[in-house]
Amino acid sequence: MSGRPGAEGAALLQLDHLVVGYGQPVCAPVDVAVGPGEAVCLVGANGAGKSTVLRAAAGLLEPLDGAVRLRGRPVDERTASFRRDVACVFDEDAWFPELSVAEHLELVARGHGVRDAGAVVDAELAAQRLTDAADRLPVSLSSGQKRRLLLAAALVRPRALLLLDEPEQRLDPPGRAALAERLAAERDAGTALLVATHDVVLLRRLADRAVVVDDGPGGVSGGSTCRVVDADEAAHLVTDPAR
Repeated sequence: MSGRPGAEGAALLQLDHLVVGYGQPVCAPVDVAVGPGEAVCLVGANGAGKSTVLRAAAGLLEPLDGAVRLRGRPVDERTASFRRDVACVFDEDAWFPELSVAEHLELVARGHGVRDAGAVVDAELAAQRLTDAADRLPVSLSSGQKRRLLLAAALVRPRALLLLDEPEQRLDPPGRAALAERLAAERDAGTALLVATHDVVLLRRLADRAVVVDDGPGGVSGGSTCRVVDADEAAHLVTDPAR
């Protein structure tokens, strides 16, 4: 557990012996809690089940067993309280294709009741290096710009919890470094984060701890949960998967 102020609060998100998959479990059960001002990363090989765990945490996939709770209640992504509290970035084109970049972000901000939405959007466009692309349609963007648009859409709205699936994807090294600093600032401001990542810089800068998503010592049906490790061990596992 981090020694930072505010990282010891009650859990905002609780994954309680969570078993996920599509008919069959894809990894060992996950037991972890994420409190306000705390960041937990999911690490593991491609296909290990990190994205599946995140989708269950977002209420987009029914658990095979166990539970996901937000503020002590089962997650339901259809509720106003969930939509108010939780911002997600998955690897999919979640934007309005007929709107420009700026129009999409302003619609998201206004839809979540953001005051002075135009100024907030302008600041986020600058932060994501998208100002010059503000009037373009998302389809015309590069892959890195599209990723930054998805991140911007999560960050122009209120959020108590960020669920991010490999947010570093398609970003260049300066972009990844900037992302690590931005997410660390979110954490330090009190946001809770659950982030799947392969990026060592992001892990070391952001994570209070990490969950190693894999079969576990007993396999997916062996009863053992996924390991929880510190950021240093997680970074070593990412750089040397044989550990």
